[in-house]
Amino acid sequence: MKFNVVIEEAEEGGYNITVPALDGCFSQGNSMDEALANAKEAIICYLEGIEKLNEIKTKPELVVKEIEVAL
Repeated sequence: MKFNVVIEEAEEGGYNITVPALDGCFSQGNSMDEALANAKEAIICYLEGIEKLNEIKTKPELVVKEIEVAL
């Protein structure tokens, strides 16, 4: 799979990366190469989380509900 990423220089140094196709998926690194490597790992973790959620939803004996928590 291929994903577009947005790379920005961080004010404190290094780089921040966001993945627009995956809401809330972001990473960072001290160098661009490190940030891109970390972004790949973040994408894999994000997709593994979605896969686990889908596994839960496909088990008819389980109930999945959304709850709201105020902070």
